[in-house]
Formats: sequence, structure tokens, C-alpha cells
Amino acid sequence: MSALIGAAKAPEFPAEVVGVLSNRAAAPGLALAAAEGIATTSLAQSSFPSREGFEDAVTQILESWTVEIVCLAGFMRILTPKFTQHWAGRLINIHPSLLPDYRGLDTHARVLADARSVHGCTVHFVTPGLDEGPAILQAKVPVLPGDTPETLAARILVEEHRIYPEALRMLAAGEVAFNQ
Repeated sequence: MSALIGAAKAPEFPAEVVGVLSNRAAAPGLALAAAEGIATTSLAQSSFPSREGFEDAVTQILESWTVEIVCLAGFMRILTPKFTQHWAGRLINIHPSLLPDYRGLDTHARVLADARSVHGCTVHFVTPGLDEGPAILQAKVPVLPGDTPETLAARILVEEHRIYPEALRMLAAGEVAFNQ
């Protein structure tokens, strides 16, 4: 999220960060966004009787901010088909693997366990299936001898900070689109 906010500060960047919403009130990104003068709010999913009710409230907030593109950053929830279809083509996420390989959690440990020589990250459109939407951009990093999940994650994070703003720029500029 910090990389997206930083990129959007550039006058030529075709998108603006208008709000940051978290499902955790203590998320560090909320304080970062507030310090930048960006609207923030948090909603605990546990405050709602259903996932759909939570997502309806999220959509109401996003629409009140006149959001055009939703960028997930550390939002570790599986979203319902209703939500993903409402935001289809305007909902993107970053995942720490070269999708379609290693969907889900613990990607770095799984790559190491499989003795892969290359790992990376993917910015993709969000669809109802877990980490299966079309890729927008990917970045590769070598898996080095002695790598741990933590060292691998640190190298991938550098690439995530590089490609996520670029993917948002491409989407906002109309250079990429989601074709259902």
C-alpha cells in the first residue's frame, strides 16, 4: 500500500489513492494513509452477521469515496463472487508467487520445499476463485542457496513494491483490461 501511495503522488500518475480501508483497526497502513491526508476506515468482519453483509458495507464505503479501482494490499480474506463480480475488472491484488503456481498461503516455504530455482510475485485481477484471476504483471527472483522463507520474502517484497504501482498505472491508463 505504501508503494501505491508513493507512486500516486507523482503528478503524471493516472490514479489517486482516495481511501484506505482495513478489516483490522490496528493495521499500520491506516496510520500511514491518514498521515498522507487520505481517508481511512476499518471494519471488523466479526461485526457483521455474514461475509455478504461485511462486503456490502465495504462496497458502500468504497462507492462513497467514488472509488474506480480497488487494490488489495494485505487484505487476507477470500471474497465472495458477488463482491468480485461487482468490482470485476476494477479489483486487483498482489500475490507472492508466479501464478498460477502456489496459490494461497505459505508460498515461500512451499517454493523452497519444492527446490524451485525461481520464485516471484504476480499482480492479478481478482475473480471468485482463489488467486486465479488473469495476471497483469509478474516479476521473478532467483531462489538462492541458503534462502529461507524470510530472505526470499524480502527479495520478493522489493519486486512487489515495483510492479504493483506499475500494474495500477497500466489499469488506470487503460493499457490493460479484464476480459471476462
